Amino acid sequence: MRNCSDTNNELLSCRRAFRRPLSHRGTVSVAPTVYVGARPICGCPIGPPSLNTPTDGSLSAVTAETLSRALNAHLPEEVRVLSVEEAAPDFHARFNARSKTYRYQIRTTPIADPFTRAYEWHIPEALDIAAMRQGAQALVGTHDFAAFRSAGGETAGTVRTVTRSELSDRSGLLTYEIAGDGFLRHMVRALVGTLVEVGRGWRAPDNIGALLQGATRDHAGRTAPPHGLFLVRVDYH
Repeated sequence: MRNCSDTNNELLSCRRAFRRPLSHRGTVSVAPTVYVGARPICGCPIGPPSLNTPTDGSLSAVTAETLSRALNAHLPEEVRVLSVEEAAPDFHARFNARSKTYRYQIRTTPIADPFTRAYEWHIPEALDIAAMRQGAQALVGTHDFAAFRSAGGETAGTVRTVTRSELSDRSGLLTYEIAGDGFLRHMVRALVGTLVEVGRGWRAPDNIGALLQGATRDHAGRTAPPHGLFLVRVDYH
């Protein structure tokens, strides 16, 4: 994310209070909260990360550490700025990204964990982890992911390159991580929903590869619930 002093912020937010990264009617969200918190520091209007907002130069002598502390002093406790670093004047948090990593969590124990249930999809049944891993590996490479894109996406093309697609199991907590050069609307959740169907035995692992051969959205699995999904890393270099 970027503010009017051309800095790049690493953010941490609590999903209990902030459900979505962008503004939605009736929902408090992270980005506008950070913009509002930065106003008294920058002394100028703050817009989305795609806008270049000029300043009067008052921030030129402020160090990244000072700016980080100042932002946290003005932000609610549910949002924390972990680090701040200087970025180029034309930096764009979305369009300059070269790689993103997403994580999705599934709990398969009979009883949901009351402390983490807000961050996991609870499926109280055993899943075939080996079959799911086989299906997940089929996603690595450059493919057409049209079968995993929800309607309403802004991008025209559906070809993406996935560099990592891995599933781990720790005592009933399944963690799926996927990294790539870009993702379509609801793509990760659609992938997870389809992999769960593989784990349930509803479709074969090699069906994942078949879906990458020009299939449409109705051929893939359901879209997994949103609360298990996390954006964990964005790389710009």
